[in-house]
This record gives sequence, structure tokens and C-alpha cells, in this order.
Amino acid sequence: MFAALGDETRLSVLGRLAHGEPQSIARLTAGTRLTRQAVTKHLRVLEGAGILRSVRVGRESRFALEPKPIDEARAYLDDVSRQWDDALARLKAFVES
Repeated sequence: MFAALGDETRLSVLGRLAHGEPQSIARLTAGTRLTRQAVTKHLRVLEGAGILRSVRVGRESRFALEPKPIDEARAYLDDVSRQWDDALARLKAFVES
């Protein structure tokens, strides 16, 4: 998942999907320099990482953000951050005593 999020274009696509409304590839490419093929490639990477889901509506696929994996990653990173804060606080207390 972190590898999928490490790309600027994919983050941009996620930003467009963050509003909650599923969007088509045509809509995701509107106003960008990206081709539909390029966006499709990035969408498949995000979908493979479990961050997006696609839904078929008529002849087109619409993509929507799947927030649960991102929420789980955020919780994990918050936990790691707290552990580092605690470790640094103990080190500071040790050095200052």
C-alpha cells in the first residue's frame, strides 16, 4: 500500500476521489495532462493495493476510494509515532538526569 501511495500521480487521483463520489476514468483525466491509459494503469495499482474499488455502471467502470486500508495504516503509523515519542521522552529524561 505504501508503495502505491508513494507516487505523486496516484496521490492526485486519490485526492480527486476523496470527495466520496465514484468517478469514471474520463472524469479523472479531465483537466489533466494524463491519458486514459496512464490513469487506468495508476488506478489498477491502487485497486491492487486495496485502496480503490471499481464498480461497473453500464459500459464504464467507476472508481471509489476504499478508506478502511488507509485508516488502518494511519492507526499503525500513529501507534509507531507514539512509541517513538515515548522512547525519545525517556532518552531526554535520562540525559537530563
